[in-house]
Amino acid sequence: MKAGTNMKIAGKTVYVFVLLTIIMVMRLAGHNSSSLVMTVGNSSVLNCSFKGNITLLKWTITPKAGGLCTLVYRADTKKTHRTTCSDNINLIFTADLPPALEIRQVGLAQEGNYSCDVASAEGNFHKRYHLTVQVQVHFGQRTRAAQPGCAKLTACLSPCWCFAAPPRLSLSCDEQGSPVCEAAAGKPPAQLSWAPEGSSTAEERCHDNGTVTVLSKFTACSTRVTNVTTCMVSHPAGNQSQSIACCPSEKIVTNVFLYACIITCVLIIITLLAVIYYFKLHGNRPCHKTKPPEIAPVHSQQDDTMEVEPYTTYVQKENVIYNSVSDLTVGQDLPQDSCPGT
Repeated sequence: MKAGTNMKIAGKTVYVFVLLTIIMVMRLAGHNSSSLVMTVGNSSVLNCSFKGNITLLKWTITPKAGGLCTLVYRADTKKTHRTTCSDNINLIFTADLPPALEIRQVGLAQEGNYSCDVASAEGNFHKRYHLTVQVQVHFGQRTRAAQPGCAKLTACLSPCWCFAAPPRLSLSCDEQGSPVCEAAAGKPPAQLSWAPEGSSTAEERCHDNGTVTVLSKFTACSTRVTNVTTCMVSHPAGNQSQSIACCPSEKIVTNVFLYACIITCVLIIITLLAVIYYFKLHGNRPCHKTKPPEIAPVHSQQDDTMEVEPYTTYVQKENVIYNSVSDLTVGQDLPQDSCPGT
């Protein structure tokens, strides 16, 4: 019993230790991560805290749109190497201060994650920023009123200044081959339009942070015009557009061709079966042979002689009998007209 109790106590101790470790790591991670909100056109300086003499410093910038940007500073050469970074992002050096990252006249393209990694004599250090860029927009008498379910979308009263969050534009094709345009997390909601013009359906989804995602589906598609469709986004933070070619859908065209081939094959098979049945049905009837034309028999002189000879023989026999009767009648003096026995 005592051993079992000790095992339970040891298990609980390990569980508490692991839990405290997780909490500490989460706090440290939260301490090294900061959220930064800036307005378009303003400038800001991002610092990376560390201890000891710096050996290597690296900033990694991951914008929401665009490619990765890196700035690497080496203390031994005192040189900075940069890759695919915009001109308004640079390292600044101040006496008795570590290098800092300066963003001048921030724009929508600079919105994203900023990570700093430092290698020094006392270890490695990490700092992370999440930068959100807003646009300050002046509205007239009233902005777009909040829709049902969008209580967080506050309408500004006249006159006022509000901060606009630019939407993230994405364009894709659905399973039916129709273009679908999405302007995500915009404030106020973005206005979507299509080129070429056609019918479309739109819906809005509201988020807890006050932003709205607008989804539009282009439903009118004609094969007589170009298949390239352009989605245009109008927003106070800036206008955007993207183009895509997905109408008609290649999948639908492939399916139609496949169905046409199947139907054609079925019709051919049915036709062949009908022809075979027809010939089989009419082939079992008895044949009616036509009589050959009657040919008049050819009588030769020999045949005439053979036909006359029986009659001649008969006549000769009759004559012999007649002569015999005549002789008998004369010998007996009987009248010639009377027959014997009469």
